[in-house]
Amino acid sequence: MRQEEIWDAHAAQRYDTPGAGMFAPEVLGPAVDRLAELAGQGAALEFAIGTGRVAVPLAGRGVPVTGIELSLPMVEQLRTKVDAATIPVVIGDMATAVAPGTYTLVYLVYNTISNLLTQAEQVECFRNAARHLEPGGRFVVELWVPELRKLPPGQKATVWQSDPGYIGLDTYDVLRQHVVSHHFRFDETEQAQLFRSPHRYIWPAELDLMAQLAGFEPESRHADWAGAAFTAESRSHVSVYRIPPTR
Repeated sequence: MRQEEIWDAHAAQRYDTPGAGMFAPEVLGPAVDRLAELAGQGAALEFAIGTGRVAVPLAGRGVPVTGIELSLPMVEQLRTKVDAATIPVVIGDMATAVAPGTYTLVYLVYNTISNLLTQAEQVECFRNAARHLEPGGRFVVELWVPELRKLPPGQKATVWQSDPGYIGLDTYDVLRQHVVSHHFRFDETEQAQLFRSPHRYIWPAELDLMAQLAGFEPESRHADWAGAAFTAESRSHVSVYRIPPTR
């Protein structure tokens, strides 16, 4: 399925979980704090802005935010929160779409660069970020670390979350570096809901090479938005890349 078919009206309507999950204050707050710090006195551009989970509170902090988003239903959900004058959005692919102006910060959160299913598209995403940035500007990517160490020979799936009413698991195609995330939601009845999304996973070193090809320099990598050290045991990372300032 194409990404715009996956992120349809049904997905957009159930995407927001105010106060819980990725919308929990302890998850969202540090991300907004860090992005506001990195934007400084400039403007920010969010690739795959979605329903505005990060963009709305970031704009509320006084940072001018523009978005690029492929899914019209996700933008329609965003419009129930803020109007186009507050957060303008360009409809298009984050690897190719162009937003007006230049920015001190471009950011791509919650693993969304992996929605691009080829290495070439992911490299183009870096190049698109570079096109939008002022000299010295930064590109921030939040991404999970592939959990291949959990796969014994012959096993193709890992369960990465198991809570009452929810199970999340990934199935891996290590030959093509693809993974499909499965989200099962259920209650005490016999009925369950399944949402699936395909991804191309990226190793941290590969991500660094993509940045280099687009003209970025690595600035920092942490295990979370609060600045915890990134180690061999970290399940995700927040990586910051910078366009060299004009000399």
